[in-house]
Amino acid sequence: MPKVQKSKLQSYVLEFKDTFSSDGSVLFCKFCEIKVGSDKRFNVIQYLRTDKHNRAVKREENKINKVNQQFVLKTNLGKKNNFNKDLCKALLSSNIPLNKLSNNEFKWFLEKYTNEDIPSETTLRKGYVDDIYQETILKIRAIVNGKRIWVSIDETTDVTGRFVANVIIGTLEIDNAGQIFLLHSEELDKTNHSTIFKLFDKAMGILWPEGVEHDNVLLFVSDAAPYMIKAGKAIQTLYSKVIHITCLAHAFHRLAEKVRDEFSEVDKVVSSVKKVFRKSPLRIKTFLNMTKNEIPLPPEPILTRWGTWINATIYYCEHLENIQTVIKTFDSDDAVSIKTVKKYLEKNNLQCNLAFIKSNFGFLPKSITFLEKKGIQLSYSLKTVEDAKNKIVDLKCTKGKQS
Repeated sequence: MPKVQKSKLQSYVLEFKDTFSSDGSVLFCKFCEIKVGSDKRFNVIQYLRTDKHNRAVKREENKINKVNQQFVLKTNLGKKNNFNKDLCKALLSSNIPLNKLSNNEFKWFLEKYTNEDIPSETTLRKGYVDDIYQETILKIRAIVNGKRIWVSIDETTDVTGRFVANVIIGTLEIDNAGQIFLLHSEELDKTNHSTIFKLFDKAMGILWPEGVEHDNVLLFVSDAAPYMIKAGKAIQTLYSKVIHITCLAHAFHRLAEKVRDEFSEVDKVVSSVKKVFRKSPLRIKTFLNMTKNEIPLPPEPILTRWGTWINATIYYCEHLENIQTVIKTFDSDDAVSIKTVKKYLEKNNLQCNLAFIKSNFGFLPKSITFLEKKGIQLSYSLKTVEDAKNKIVDLKCTKGKQS
């Protein structure tokens, strides 16, 4: 190649030193990794303006920026301080999402009164959450060490439809109530006896990483769902001392659900009245004026909140006449719920059925609430169950009758 051509290549390399390289015979683009025509300067300039080259340059810049960001992040994470750790721990233990730190007012408040630089959510999440988790697990292991425990697993579905299971453990003490801990939470692909069994065993591995102490697991507590019953049997094959018991509060809830199924007309009244007053300020105002604010608005029972339906029937039993008087003033053509509730409020046996539910099953909400408490003695729980059993056995009929 003529010397003129070689010097021309060198001039391009010097002028665009971050873009081109040359071995003396060809001009090579570092970004696109291809040869570039260099006979004329015009060709080189045109190449630098092509979309393909610009995309390659942008990709490389993004890589460099990402590396720099990771370096800065690692540098910051390496400078862990007690304030960041304590702040992260306080937020987590208070159920305050870490992303609240992105709120300018909250961040300003913390900076003003602590005189500290407030870290970002990313800094806490990547630099401190794992450390706090490990400290918490070590604390749980220290408390559980050498003690017998009970294990409870319950699953729920979140707003996005994911199956999330929680593993709760507690120590079994002789003279007092033991300590309770949330040991593990996990998203399940599906909920069945197999996934519950695997979750149970995995949680025990987290608690005892150097070897699961099978003989120290004495109780497995769950609801009475069929897959939980099956999971309990599978767990007992590996943990020979485990006794599987189902939640008594859940059993009472199922009894309340059975009562609701038996009294369908009462259920229609409860659900329809709830709809009548929902999102209707005018009807609510009418109710309050006619009752002179002496009685509360009709309750809105939620099926997943145990015992609320029974409480609602007790309310209607005590205030049925007031409800009937108010509902009669509403126009049936205004809403389907008004027409429906008027129909069922006219039933002759409604008052009798409400009285029957109150007198025979009114104890259920209080029993459920009592059994849900922490730290109560086993003897008190057993007495509550025994009293409930006696009341149910003493029932003389299945439904109320009109007198």
